[in-house]
Amino acid sequence: MTLLTLNNVSKRFDGVTAVDGASFQIDRGEVVGFLGPNGAGKSTTMRLITQFYEPDTGDVLFDGFPLAERSREAKRRIGYLPENNPLYGEMLVSEYLEFVARLRDLTGSEGGQALDEAVARTGIGNVFYRPIGELSKGYKQRVGLAQAILHRPDLLVLDEPTEGLDPNQRVEIRRLISELGKERTVILSTHVLPEVQHTCSRLLVIHQGRIVADGSVDALAAHAEGAVRISVEVEGEGIVEGLRTLDGVLNVEAIQQRAGRHVVSVSADSSKELRPAVFGLARDRGWTLYELHQEARDLEDMFRELTRSEP
Repeated sequence: MTLLTLNNVSKRFDGVTAVDGASFQIDRGEVVGFLGPNGAGKSTTMRLITQFYEPDTGDVLFDGFPLAERSREAKRRIGYLPENNPLYGEMLVSEYLEFVARLRDLTGSEGGQALDEAVARTGIGNVFYRPIGELSKGYKQRVGLAQAILHRPDLLVLDEPTEGLDPNQRVEIRRLISELGKERTVILSTHVLPEVQHTCSRLLVIHQGRIVADGSVDALAAHAEGAVRISVEVEGEGIVEGLRTLDGVLNVEAIQQRAGRHVVSVSADSSKELRPAVFGLARDRGWTLYELHQEARDLEDMFRELTRSEP
């Protein structure tokens, strides 16, 4: 059953389009990775979903009703960890979470039970009576997650939850998100591919404000495997333009130039064996070919291709 729907949603700031006609649906129980490079529109989309912003055009539906019509009800059912994780550093963790509980109308035994559960789920019991300002970045993120799940939301929206963490902290937060995803719908915004590969079953990719891919991790990985990438190191004139003329070439990217040699990455249809054609082109044009090999493909290749800025 669909929990969240965006229908042709757009948002602009001072004439700059941050989100451009975004449309997608998220079903109950899904853990969805929301991918995109910096500035692609991820955070703006998260803020539209959580009602920090109102869309200029289009509709955001939560459980079938427009957010604009049932704002208070929706906010009671959505948990949000913003990218900057705004915390009160001078407060104790206990004071902060009790404050959030009161804001959420969680009082008495209900509030105490919700607080105990959030503390246990996020593993912050040993810092519960410490000032937030003294905590490590990893524990601060855990406190942010605790406030986001305190009211047992149906939808959990996490914007760059592992940004700035060391590798060990990233693993711990990923594990925690995976556990949370077993009980609720989660949208995880990130530009770090390992985050979604380890925690998500479905990916949405946004680029320049537009949704450019939507599918399972396996399906998008298979998309990446539908092409090959060939690395070429060659000396001569008109390298990039010449390689683009070959049948089956999807993209040619100049990587670097050193000592008169050009290092170029060529993406091509996997049904074409391009290396003999590159060798023949080098011979015909008088290029000196130093290196020619096919590289392995993975999800990162798919991400780079979908979010490559047009020249």
